[in-house]
Amino acid sequence: MNNFSKRLIFGIIYVLLIVFATITSAIAFYGLFFVFMMFSIYEFQKMIKLESYVSYIFGISLFIASYLRHLDYSVIGNVVMILGMLVVFISFINTLLDEKKKAISHLGKITLTILYTVVPFILLISIPDIFKTFNSIIVLGIFILTWTSDTFAYLIGRQLGKNKLFERISPKKTVEGFIGGVIFTFIAAYVISFYFTNTSLLQWLIISIIISIFGVVGDLIESMFKRQANIKDSSNLIPGHGGFLDRLDSIIYATPFIFTFIYLTKNLNLH
Repeated sequence: MNNFSKRLIFGIIYVLLIVFATITSAIAFYGLFFVFMMFSIYEFQKMIKLESYVSYIFGISLFIASYLRHLDYSVIGNVVMILGMLVVFISFINTLLDEKKKAISHLGKITLTILYTVVPFILLISIPDIFKTFNSIIVLGIFILTWTSDTFAYLIGRQLGKNKLFERISPKKTVEGFIGGVIFTFIAAYVISFYFTNTSLLQWLIISIIISIFGVVGDLIESMFKRQANIKDSSNLIPGHGGFLDRLDSIIYATPFIFTFIYLTKNLNLH
């Protein structure tokens, strides 16, 4: 099987998994993104040469707490989160007492891992609950806009691209591709607003701009990490595509901004 066939087959599987998880049940939704988060933590820690279980414990604790809060077991969720944080703090102390580890460097990498992988995933799974009625279809819309941005930025950049966007980090990205991605993502937002009506047209249009801008920044940031680690892909876990971070880098960086925007405008009449 050649690389194109692998990329096509596993790309379809990846898309179908996300579609299935976002339209079936909360368990499928949380389960899929829990797997995505765990693999992303693994890949990122390997990339920055970090050997630690703290990020996993913190991520698992927050994920469980988020799920329990979704079920309205807020007290239990808070207890789980507090216990997880206590374990993390104990691990920090253990790191400080370990003479073989450079504490500042080690803890800095842990903090970076948590901020870069754990926090975005926790915010992503929290988006469906912002309006108090769980509806994960909005996450599917966010992914569709991300795929639109990535696809058309690539296609237009390949056909019309002449001016490099950020050559030092990503030589193939162009200004023309970026503009094309913004335009087509804006159009896609207009179209999906007729189907994903839990969010207004204006909100979808603004979300499309956030994705177009911060998604590209996220892609560049992951490319920077890979360049510093001297690797081409974050892993080879997804044949033809590299790793989970390679597939999720755009949405990981854009999610905190999307979450903040939706949260701040949830009670405003933007229709």
